[in-house]
Amino acid sequence: MTDTTGVTVDDTATAALVDRYLEMWRATEPARRAELVAAVFADDGRHVDRLADVSGHEALEGLLAEVHERFPGFTIERTSGIDRYGDQLRFAWRLDAADGTPVVAGTDVAELAPDGRIARVAGFWGDLPAR
Repeated sequence: MTDTTGVTVDDTATAALVDRYLEMWRATEPARRAELVAAVFADDGRHVDRLADVSGHEALEGLLAEVHERFPGFTIERTSGIDRYGDQLRFAWRLDAADGTPVVAGTDVAELAPDGRIARVAGFWGDLPAR
């Protein structure tokens, strides 16, 4: 499929990137997190949400470590399809504590870099989904 920018959209590659992004959040081993950050984010990639605004792989790895310290054993999963228009992505997710208690749900909007990795992602937190 070709989008309005003339870019060929490979839904399989898009889904794989989002899957790796969520795997990055779940990874408990620092070395694996670093590997996934490098695979998912451009070198100067940025993540911003209401509690964080970080850029670059080292800062992203630090953010992930902080989330794991605050919510040990958490789970995060995608709760929607993936919308893609050109270099823009949008999908919803939910983060639960290790005991299954819902913590937060939201929607991420991401911009892809020319190499297909994420240049920027903005996380918008919303209401928790009904279980």
